[in-house]
Amino acid sequence: MELDVLSAGAAKALVLALAPALQAATGAALRGEFGAVGTIVDKFLAGAPCDAIILTAAKLDTLAQEGRILPDTVGPLGRVRTGIAVRVGDARPVIADRDGLRRSLLAATGIYLPDPERSTAGAHFRKMLRELSIDDAVASRLHVFDSGAIAMRELGQSREAGAIGCTQITEIYNEPGVTLVGPLPADFELATEYSVAIATTARQPDIARRFAQMLTGPESQELRRTGGFES
Repeated sequence: MELDVLSAGAAKALVLALAPALQAATGAALRGEFGAVGTIVDKFLAGAPCDAIILTAAKLDTLAQEGRILPDTVGPLGRVRTGIAVRVGDARPVIADRDGLRRSLLAATGIYLPDPERSTAGAHFRKMLRELSIDDAVASRLHVFDSGAIAMRELGQSREAGAIGCTQITEIYNEPGVTLVGPLPADFELATEYSVAIATTARQPDIARRFAQMLTGPESQELRRTGGFES
């Protein structure tokens, strides 16, 4: 017996951390697919097996209106901020305010980020570069990947001294090769609410509900907090 979970990459570490407890409680093994929000939505709409789905609250609202998820099952995991990362051991750039962030991005040897077309953090980062009027100046140094998790893994494994990355803080925490410098400054803060819901086509709706309770309830509160989710 398996529980199929489609999840935004921001919740990957939390989902995998709870998988053993789910199996112990229900006997169901968790089968998860993770990626940028846009990628997960496309997989879901294309008919990928799905019992529970984790996305931004806004995306789940749309899916509820379309009758694709059960509205009464939507539960919040918490907010996740977008942050800046560097390789472990590298100097930490100044990002505390708009000017410091602009100078640090211009000085970076490489900039690692998730796909701006499909990910929440990537789209926000591209907009931020435009607002800072440096999108053309740094274009040749952008390294774009399918998800924030992949971007952070590649940043951590790179030999590019002076490179930085930007994605959801939960994805930064989950990659041992990188370290969080801090969230984006107030002018560009992005705090995204993530929630879980049960698909109307769920093959294991009762187990999916149990897992949703585990994700949002007190038994995972500390995991969420230390993993980067804010209440």
